[in-house]
Amino acid sequence: MLNRPDHNLKAERLSVNMGAGTDAPLAVMNITDKDPHMFRSPDSLHKEIHDLGVLLGQMIANDNTPQMLETIEHIRELGKGSRDHHEDAFGQLLELFASSSDDDLYVFARAFASFLNLANIAEQEFFNSAEGEKLLASVNPDEGLIVRLKSSGIDPVRIRQAIEDLQIDLVLTAHPTEIIRRSMIQKYNEINHCLRAKPFGTETKATTERLKDLLTQSWYSNEIRSQRPTPVDEAKWGFAVIEQPLWNAVPRFVKGLKNKIYDQLGIELPQTFCPVRFSSWMGGDRDGNPFVTAEATQDVLLRARWQAAELFLRDIRGLIDEMSMSKASPELLRVTGNAEEPYRHLLKELRALLVVSREQLERRLRVGDWDESLVISDNRQLLEPLELCYQSLVKCNMAAVANGRLLDTLIRARCFGIHLVRLDIRQHSEYHANALGEITRALNLGNYLDWDEKQKQDFLKRELKNNRPLLPLDWQPTAETTELLDTLKLLAKQDPDSLGIYVISMASKVSDVLAMQLLFKTVGIPFRMPIAPLFETLDDLNDAEAVVADLFSCPEYVEYMGGHQYVMVGYSDSAKDAGVLSAAWAQYQAQENLVRLCANRGVKLTLFHGRGGTIGRGGGPAHSAILSQPPGSLKGGFRVTEQGETIRMKFGTTKVAQQSLALYADAILEALLIPPPQPLTEWRQTMDRLSDCACRHYRSCVRDNADFVRYFRQATPEQELAHLPLGSRPSKRKKDDSIESLRAIPWIFAWAQNRLVLPAWLGAAQALKESDAAGDGAILRDMVEKWPFFKTRVSMLEMVLSKADSAISEIYEQKLVEPALRHIGQALRAQMQEDREFLIAFSGKGGLMQDAPWNLSSIQRREAYLIPLHVMQIELLRRFRAMPTVDTGHRLTQAMMITIAGIAAGVRNTG
Repeated sequence: MLNRPDHNLKAERLSVNMGAGTDAPLAVMNITDKDPHMFRSPDSLHKEIHDLGVLLGQMIANDNTPQMLETIEHIRELGKGSRDHHEDAFGQLLELFASSSDDDLYVFARAFASFLNLANIAEQEFFNSAEGEKLLASVNPDEGLIVRLKSSGIDPVRIRQAIEDLQIDLVLTAHPTEIIRRSMIQKYNEINHCLRAKPFGTETKATTERLKDLLTQSWYSNEIRSQRPTPVDEAKWGFAVIEQPLWNAVPRFVKGLKNKIYDQLGIELPQTFCPVRFSSWMGGDRDGNPFVTAEATQDVLLRARWQAAELFLRDIRGLIDEMSMSKASPELLRVTGNAEEPYRHLLKELRALLVVSREQLERRLRVGDWDESLVISDNRQLLEPLELCYQSLVKCNMAAVANGRLLDTLIRARCFGIHLVRLDIRQHSEYHANALGEITRALNLGNYLDWDEKQKQDFLKRELKNNRPLLPLDWQPTAETTELLDTLKLLAKQDPDSLGIYVISMASKVSDVLAMQLLFKTVGIPFRMPIAPLFETLDDLNDAEAVVADLFSCPEYVEYMGGHQYVMVGYSDSAKDAGVLSAAWAQYQAQENLVRLCANRGVKLTLFHGRGGTIGRGGGPAHSAILSQPPGSLKGGFRVTEQGETIRMKFGTTKVAQQSLALYADAILEALLIPPPQPLTEWRQTMDRLSDCACRHYRSCVRDNADFVRYFRQATPEQELAHLPLGSRPSKRKKDDSIESLRAIPWIFAWAQNRLVLPAWLGAAQALKESDAAGDGAILRDMVEKWPFFKTRVSMLEMVLSKADSAISEIYEQKLVEPALRHIGQALRAQMQEDREFLIAFSGKGGLMQDAPWNLSSIQRREAYLIPLHVMQIELLRRFRAMPTVDTGHRLTQAMMITIAGIAAGVRNTG
C-alpha cells in the first residue's frame, strides 16, 4: 500500500461505486477547471476529455483501491496548485513522492501519462470533427490556396505544370524517444476510431463499452518496451504505420486533391498522378549505430517486400470479389483469351503471383532458402494488369468502377510499389575514409587519411577513371571496413527501385562524395544510386556551395549524378553546434546558394530536410516551415524526415494522415506558385548580425563553460536515456563526454524533459534584444511582418518559451545538481525570463502566443498533469542514480520510462 505522510492531504473524499456498470463521475481526471488564464475550449472537448478520464479512473480503481484513486486525485489537485503558483504545492508533491514506494510511483506515472495520451487523442479528434474544423476556421480564417491561385492571375499552364511536378518524399525514421509499444499505439488508434464513430462530446452505449474494453486492455498491458528494439523491430514499426493509416490515407489524399483541383480550377489531372512517396531510414541508417549491419539491412528489405505482397494481396482479393463484369475492351479480352469474366481472370493471375511471392519471401526470412525467380521483381508486373483493367473499364463506360477501389490500388502501386518504401542508406564520412585508408596502405600507396584534400581528390579522380580492380588481393580488412563493403555489395544486388539515396553524414569536402562514388565503383554497383552530402555544422553549411561547386568541376562525378543532385540539410547538429537562430540562417543561406548554383549549371536540385519534431531540430508547424524556405528551393521536390513520435502525431490515423498530406501539398504548391519575397539587403545584414550575436551567446554558455556538461548531465535525464531501451541506436557517436559527441536527439530531448528546453531558445532572443536596443527595432518588426522566414523564427521562439517552465527546471536542479553547479541554472533561468519579457514587449500583444490561442490553451490545459510527472521523474532519477546496476525490468526503471513518455506526450514535439 501507499506509504502516505501524516500531513493533512486535504483530499476530496470520493464516493466510488465499485459495482458493475457504474458511471459514477470521478474527479480524478476532470479537466473542466475554469482557469481565467486559459483560452476557453468548447464544452464538447471538455466533456470528451472528462468522460475519458472517468473511464480511466474506473480502470485505476478496479486494479488498485479507492484510496489509490483518491491519492491520484490529490496529486492532480497539487499539480493544478503548482500550475497556479500556490505556495507549497511543489513541496507537498516532493514529500508525497519521496515517501511512496516504487510500485506506487509506477501506478501514479501510468495514470498521468495515460491521461495525457487520452487528452491528445481527444484533441486530435475534436479538430477532425465538424465543430472543431468550424472553430479553427473562425479563429484562423483562410480563404484557401485554390481561391488565392484563382485570383492571383498566374498562368493556368504554370499552375498545371506545378501541380503535375509536385513531389513529396516523406522519409520515415526511427526515433529513440518513441518508447510506446506498437501494440499500445494500435489501441490508441482504436480509441481514435471510437471517438470518431459518434457525435463529438456525446455518449453512446456501444462506444462507451468499446472504450472501456480498450482502456482495460491498455491498463493491463505493459505500455513500455522492456528490451531495446533492434533495427528490424524499428522497421516493423514503420511498416505498421503504412499498413494501417497510410495505406488508406494516400488514395484518399490523391483523389481529394485531384477532385479539388478539377472542381475549383478546371484542371483534370492524369490517372497516373501520384505526388507522394515514402522512403525510410529504418534499417538503413547506420551512422553511429553498430546494430545496423548488412544482415539487418537485407532483412528489412525482404520484410518490406513481404509486407507489400501481403497488402496488395488483400487489395486484389477485394477487387476480385467486385470485378464480375463481362464487358471488356478488345485489349483485355485478347490478354485473357476471351474469358467470361476477364477482369477476374486477370486479377486472379496477379493474385497467384502475389501469393507465391509472399510464400517465397516468407521462406527466405524463416529458413534462408527461396526460389527468387518466383518472386515479383518489377513494379510493372503489378501495375500493368491493373492499368489494363482500368483502361478497359473506362472504355466500356464503367469509369465509376475504375475510379473506385481499383484506382485506390493503382495509387498505392505507384506510391508504395512492390518494395513498400525506398530504403535510404546513411553512414558517417569517416567510415568511408577509414576504408580507403586501409586500401591505400595495403596497396603501399601511403595512408589516405594522412593526405590533404588535393591529394585525396587527385587519387579519387585517378581511380574513378581506372578500370582495374581497386581492392588488393589477399587483403583482410578490419571488421568495420568488412561491414561497409558487405553493405555496398548487398546494395549492388538490389532492384534500384527498392533504394532511395546514400546520405553521407558530416560531409564537409569534395573527397567525402568522390570517396563514396569510388567505393560504389569498387564493389560494382551497376546502377546510379544518388549520393547526398549532409551538411550539418555551421561551418559545413557555410561552405556547402563551394563544396558542391567543386564537385561539379569533376567530369566523372557530373556524368555519374545524371543531372540530378541531392543535398541534405542538417537541422539537428547545426542547432547543437551554433544555436537555433544561427543554424536557421545558415540553413537558409546554404539553400539559397545551392539553388542558384544548380540553376546556373542546369542541374536539378532536391534538398533533403533533416528536420525533427522539436524546434531545436528544425521542427514546428509544417505549413509555416515550408513557406519559410528560400524562394526556388522546392522546385526539385520536397524531401523531409518524419521522426518516430511525430509520425504518430501526423500519420497516426487515416484522417489525420490525409490532412497532413494535404497540408504538405498545399504549402508546397503555394511556395512554388506564390513564393515568399526575397529578403531585402537590410534584412540580410540584420540577420548576419543577429546570427553572429546569437551564436556567440549560445557557444559562450554551451562550449566555453567547463562545468556546463556536468551541469547538463545532472540536471536532465540525459545519462538515463542512454541506459534505457528507447531505441536501437546508442546516444553517442563516440565514447567521450563532449557535447560534440552527443547525438542531437538526446541532447534536445533531455532539455525538454526538465522543461528548460535550452537548445530551442538560447542566444536567439538575446540577439533580438541587443539588435532592438541598437536601433534595429523598426527593421525587425518589418521583417516579422513581411518575411515568412523571420516571422516563423519569432513564432517558434514564443512557442518554446511558452512550453518552458523555470519553476520545474529549478526543482530538477535543487534535487539533482550539486550546489557548486547550480549557478549555471540560475543564470539560464534569469536569461529565459529576460527573453520572455523582451518578446512580449517586442510583440506588443501582452503575452506570448496571443496569435495562437488554441496552441496556448493546449499547453496550459496539460500543466496540472505534467507537473506531477516531472516531480515524479525527479524522485525516480534520484533513486535510479543510486541503483548499483540498471535493471530494465525493475518497477523503478519502468516508472521512469513512463514519465519520459508521458512528459513527451504532454509537451509534444520534444525530440
